[in-house]
Amino acid sequence: MAHDISQITGYLFISSWPKEHHVEEILSLNVRLILSMHWIRPDQALNHPPLRVLHLPTIDTPLTPMPIFQLRRGVKAALPVIRDDRAVLVHCKAGVHRSVAMACCVLIAMDYTADEAMRIVAEKRPVADPYVWYIARRIRRFEATWKADSPV
Repeated sequence: MAHDISQITGYLFISSWPKEHHVEEILSLNVRLILSMHWIRPDQALNHPPLRVLHLPTIDTPLTPMPIFQLRRGVKAALPVIRDDRAVLVHCKAGVHRSVAMACCVLIAMDYTADEAMRIVAEKRPVADPYVWYIARRIRRFEATWKADSPV
């Protein structure tokens, strides 16, 4: 059974919760890093070479904003994979908020603006909701801190 995966760019995918039987499909997309944004660890079968999982536990609620340091950790792990012409898959439970925020942050690190990143993700993954206020706020906050910390 095909997994719910949306291709955002040639190097970035968003999905709902992946399982062991999705490994071959994920590998066929040239994915080598999975950024797991759910508070529960994903299936250990996903964390075997050549795949690697970085678990970045976050909670999806307006009362508990996603930590910027977790978004930065994910982006910093994704950039070398992308530079090596490999792809990154970001997932949460349904692929609507947390994974979408992380994917937008990866795009920001790849020189997109927050607005461009949110538009692209929303176009490429119809269930994505980067515009809900508390997710958009974290994406914009990440953009501000990333640009402030990056050399010109």
